[in-house]
Amino acid sequence: MNRLLILPVLLLTLLVGTSAFSADYQKGAAAYESGDYATALREWEPLAEQGDARAQTSLGYMYLIGRGVPQDYKTAVKWYRLAAEQGDAFAQFYLGVMYDEGRGVPQDYKSAVKWWKLAAEQGVAFAQFDLGQMYRKGRGVPQDYKTAVKWYRLAAEQGHADAQYMLGVMYEKGQGVPQDYKTAVKWYRLAAEQGYADAQYNLGVMYRKGRGVPQDYKTAVRWYRLAAEQGDADAQYNLGVMYRKGQGVPQDYKTAVKWYRLAAEQGSARALLIKVIDDVLEVTD
Repeated sequence: MNRLLILPVLLLTLLVGTSAFSADYQKGAAAYESGDYATALREWEPLAEQGDARAQTSLGYMYLIGRGVPQDYKTAVKWYRLAAEQGDAFAQFYLGVMYDEGRGVPQDYKSAVKWWKLAAEQGVAFAQFDLGQMYRKGRGVPQDYKTAVKWYRLAAEQGHADAQYMLGVMYEKGQGVPQDYKTAVKWYRLAAEQGYADAQYNLGVMYRKGRGVPQDYKTAVRWYRLAAEQGDADAQYNLGVMYRKGQGVPQDYKTAVKWYRLAAEQGSARALLIKVIDDVLEVTD
């Protein structure tokens, strides 16, 4: 999920509160959800100016994406900062995003980490995942796989598919945790069942190689296919391999070539080589 487009997902959370401004805030939220952005702005702006953190966060989002107002990253940052300094977790998350991407402020990974940590400690799964990424990559903090795993796990346990996938990767590679294929499969499966293509592909690999599960070519093909149908080039290539070798499916060179071609069109070097060979064979037939 695009982390800059999650306000509709969070609106119901923001609706809950004991603020004296709650009724007016809800009028703005109802207007926003119905597409009446002018009314949402009219309801939220006075509240934001009076210090209502939820309204400040929502106003920041409107300026971030240019909905009901001209897009203006600096103004978005202004409103996010005001709400974040009051402890609003979603404003803290978004302010971290702005620093991470350099929108409305100079790019600053340390500041991104600062704000994501505050949001993560309040249980925002998006912030927990992003914080895990920063520790894994060593951006704004020293690289630390164990701490990355800690934050991935917290987000994954809330159902965050990206975090479930990355936790699977950490277990498969033994980064920050002992290598454990069974646990890797567990997390890949949870993400894959949410439609996460990279997890579907990796789960296919685990079944093809018999890592953490009994080797099962049919199940490997099933997961490769789901990822391939979403456009994953590695899955398309490997599905082609399965058809070429007749593993988990009847051997079928035409179907193998179909998947190789799709992968090659996305720049898969291995598939491109096979496609070139196939094209040469067609010419010389």
